[in-house]
Amino acid sequence: MTFSIYLREGGRVGLRPFRLADGPEFIARVHESRELRHPWLSPPGTIEEYEPYAARLTEGEGRAGFLVCERGTGAIAGFVNVNNIVRGAFQCGALGYGAFAHAAGRGLFREGLALVRAHAFAPEAEGGLGLHRLEANVQPGNTASIALVRGAGFRLEGLSPDFLKVDGAWRDHERWAVTAEMQDPGGPHRTG
Repeated sequence: MTFSIYLREGGRVGLRPFRLADGPEFIARVHESRELRHPWLSPPGTIEEYEPYAARLTEGEGRAGFLVCERGTGAIAGFVNVNNIVRGAFQCGALGYGAFAHAAGRGLFREGLALVRAHAFAPEAEGGLGLHRLEANVQPGNTASIALVRGAGFRLEGLSPDFLKVDGAWRDHERWAVTAEMQDPGGPHRTG
């Protein structure tokens, strides 16, 4: 039996939970990726912001946060958070995510998103989240993010005007979603 630090592994990336010890690398990646992510998202930019952020993603049941890491080096390529998890008849979570500049355009984040999708839909008895539906709300001008979710098999369900306050203003968002029954274009992935 081999031990892995990853919850799930693909060919080039692994998926693991946030740790407080990841703060310095995460913050450095945020700073070097400023132009890539602006104005679409604002991840924590200081250790003082990172620590409560990571704690919220690892404690409680309403959200789960994952780091997408390069398997060869362990370097953090990006992050995917499943927020606002609703149980009961809904079994749904909303994605928040970001790739870091050094990993952009290499397909690492696309592979990581497929791993999150597999983990989110895996039954809780198998260590997954046991969800039925994932949603991604994307600003219409964020063409890279739209290409990412479209390539991951999400379907466009509509437009939500003034949906989220981003970069100081209420922004429209396209609503993309995928359910457990929809075919995963990324194929099967190993668990850790």
